Amino acid sequence: MKIRLFVIISAIVSFVASPVLAQMGSGGAANTPRLNTTDRFVPVVSRNGMVASREKIASQVGADILAQGGNAVDAAVAVGYALAVTYPQAGNIGGGGFMVVHLAEENKSITIDYREMAPAKAHRDMYLNEDGSVNDDRSKYGPLASGVPGTVAGMSLALEKYGTMSLKQVIEPAYKLAKDGFPMYNYLVNSLNGRKERLAQNEAAAKVFYKADGSSYEFGEILKQDDLAWSLKQIMDGGPDAFYKGEIAKRIAADSKAQGGLITEADMANYVAKEREAIVGTYKDYKVVTMPPPSSGGVHLVQMMNMLENDDLKSKGHNSAAMLHLYIEAMRQAYADRSKYLGDPDFSDVPVADLTSKEYAAKVRALIPEDRSRRSTDVAPALDLVKESPDTTHYSVMDKWGNAVSNTYTLNFSYGSHMMAAGTGILMNNEMDDFSAKPGTPNGYGLIGGEANSVQPKKRPLSSMTPTIVLKDDKPFFVTGSPGGSTIITVVMQSVLNVVEFDMNAMHALAAPRIHHQWLPDAVMVEEGVSQDTKNILTNMGHQLAPMPFTLGSLSNIMYKDGIFYGAADIRSMDAAAIGID
Repeated sequence: MKIRLFVIISAIVSFVASPVLAQMGSGGAANTPRLNTTDRFVPVVSRNGMVASREKIASQVGADILAQGGNAVDAAVAVGYALAVTYPQAGNIGGGGFMVVHLAEENKSITIDYREMAPAKAHRDMYLNEDGSVNDDRSKYGPLASGVPGTVAGMSLALEKYGTMSLKQVIEPAYKLAKDGFPMYNYLVNSLNGRKERLAQNEAAAKVFYKADGSSYEFGEILKQDDLAWSLKQIMDGGPDAFYKGEIAKRIAADSKAQGGLITEADMANYVAKEREAIVGTYKDYKVVTMPPPSSGGVHLVQMMNMLENDDLKSKGHNSAAMLHLYIEAMRQAYADRSKYLGDPDFSDVPVADLTSKEYAAKVRALIPEDRSRRSTDVAPALDLVKESPDTTHYSVMDKWGNAVSNTYTLNFSYGSHMMAAGTGILMNNEMDDFSAKPGTPNGYGLIGGEANSVQPKKRPLSSMTPTIVLKDDKPFFVTGSPGGSTIITVVMQSVLNVVEFDMNAMHALAAPRIHHQWLPDAVMVEEGVSQDTKNILTNMGHQLAPMPFTLGSLSNIMYKDGIFYGAADIRSMDAAAIGID
């Protein structure tokens, strides 16, 4: 038995270590990856840069740009355009998002807000029925659901100010993928089949995603997108003006008008991406650099980590009932505050400094009992002051010069409004559902919003997207982010704490089971892998555990340590990939 046991253990160690050995390449012992070969989860390793995204073809596009000498921003923009082709359920040029960038040479971090914007004709009550009730379909599907897209403006701003390559160079891989096609992969086949009833109702989308006889593409068949290739070529040759002021804008506006939407050529021409000051929190010896409003993610990530910083989480044990109890109560408070205070900072005074202060964290931490849960009806926004879609997508990039990019963008629901602007190949977002159609009423993901997030012309809806870069000694140490709608903030928090508090590697940090609580509804989602004993203790403390309707997030992690990049794409996601440069 001892001999057999030794053989089994040796085989397991060999299997776990093999991905590391395969990625090490030549170069001797210098900068050898520091991995424990007994770890259950092992990241991809590289010496010269790393890309991690939800889809492996797009990850390879980014890796190729790094290999050609591009920096992290060049690669990030290339990945963004590639995902618009290969991951159409969330990758986009008809949506928007947020980018966090750390610039090594200047040793500074910046953020780019390219969130969608409400059309000029949008108004507060546009999604209410005559009796004052909310018309959910109007805000979620069809032409009235779309805001003015921001992705092209955001990518162009990032590339122009902080990249080294031309727009043509970084878009060309996506253009070729759209024009020449790529093999259908399992997740995309299943996704298009699952959304077929709605997508097929739109003539332009049906023409692209299904065959002429109405049948679906099968695994391995080539999907070509001629209209999208045309749009990408327009942007390659004419820059962002081709999208916002040229023929693409004309076609988007014309299609919106024909379908009964509100987006006009003037709306397109008036869109501006904005560089905003990053939120920078501290957690022990680390700096947490993340996105400011109109994303709520950064504010509440820092708020929750502040609340937990002085608890000895490590001694409680990872995913123990004692630790998870504190996580749940921190989440409960953060989402209560989100419901009242967060919105577009260009329209509302958002108390960012108060919410992210250590003083406020101490105040609300003191309200958490050690041995029992609170009820969400008893927890309110506590300052003394006068469902985004699981098919959002995130990717992370680091280069050999020390630059890092964390980018999250989306159409909101999978395939957005399920409408494609005729003649463009561009799927339009349904981000207008992220506004509070009626303050106090839940959106499509159960999130409650207040007046700060009411619908107004030219306003940007609140988001949960949380692209994040963790600095150690003022240098990028860990890049992370996730899709997942209202769960994004809590997923990212657990990813960061798994690394900085529990010393997990990049892959282990995303493989560990996760939980989520968002104030209302008053229920804790718990992934498989948390022990039944732990769940029983939480239940006895008064926490209301809920069945899991879906997996929590899909992280794309990169860690840089001792001269080596460690990349990980979430094991929950089929076809995700981290690819290193050697």
